[in-house]
Amino acid sequence: MSSNDSEPRVGDDEFVPLTRDPAMARMLRKQLEVLADGKGGEVLAEMAREVLSGRIGLREAVQVGAYEEELVRNVGSFQQKWDEMSAEERAHAEKEGTRFLQEQRAEIEQERRERGREAQAKSRHSAGSFSAY
Repeated sequence: MSSNDSEPRVGDDEFVPLTRDPAMARMLRKQLEVLADGKGGEVLAEMAREVLSGRIGLREAVQVGAYEEELVRNVGSFQQKWDEMSAEERAHAEKEGTRFLQEQRAEIEQERRERGREAQAKSRHSAGSFSAY
């Protein structure tokens, strides 16, 4: 997590309306955490911290002049690197991206199963489910 772990953070659900996919939402949140830790420079770290804290939505953040400029600069750099990759390197990167999304989906499914088990255990042990008759 970022250097300020005590600050509340939005969860994956914050990004599902944008991505329409829980695994993509999780991936986006994790990438924002990387940016918040300074990986993309101070401007993007500030933007990511603002979004992760819930002080600003991602759609609003990308419209802030300084954030937008830095994002455009980074996308341009990424595009240039992508264009310089061989077809084999691109295929490998796509395969890694697909693998990462599959891992996120499996992680989300595991968490759902665990929450289901916890909910079952709570309902079995709640006072409302006890009867002396």
